[in-house]
Amino acid sequence: MTNLPPWASWAERLQLIAQAGLTYSQNQYDLQRFSQIQALAAEILAEGSATPIQKIEGLLADERGYQTPKVDVRAVVVKEGKMLFVKELADGGWTLPGGWVDAGDRPSFAAEREVWEESGYTAKATRLLAVLDHRLHGYPPYFFHIFKLFFQCELTGGKPGTSLETGGVAWFGPQDSPKLSLERTTPEIIRMMFTQLEHPEAPALFD
Repeated sequence: MTNLPPWASWAERLQLIAQAGLTYSQNQYDLQRFSQIQALAAEILAEGSATPIQKIEGLLADERGYQTPKVDVRAVVVKEGKMLFVKELADGGWTLPGGWVDAGDRPSFAAEREVWEESGYTAKATRLLAVLDHRLHGYPPYFFHIFKLFFQCELTGGKPGTSLETGGVAWFGPQDSPKLSLERTTPEIIRMMFTQLEHPEAPALFD
């Protein structure tokens, strides 16, 4: 079951129709109508989320082609029973290192790169732990659908550092309770990852 409120689901469906129409329609009148549908979706999202409509319009206008879920990777790096976290400057919360997969990247490489860029450590992806729909695991509503890939990574070197997006590096165990950056990592996810690590023979979780 999705965690989207009804108004967000309606806006998403309108945006899907508008984006597909703007991509494939050749008729000028139809293009105008699809633009109007997209504008309506932006109004609903802005009203429901209390976000400036200019920001919403920019997000929707940046999307091109047939809309599919975005892909986010997260690295699960463990040392002495504790998991690597980075502190997000955006909200001050802690999260597993990660971010969007760039076009042309292998998912495992993206996870390794995010560890390096956000924490200063180097790591090697060794196992796929989970492929999850972000709407099913306690994340707050977001404007776009996201699939989140979690990779177990072996620490290979480096030293703790910060980046343009992160302001701290720390290791937390399963009983620790840091303030999480909930848009990126939830308590449910952390519990799932520690459980997966306890069972190296377990297959990757999905959905």
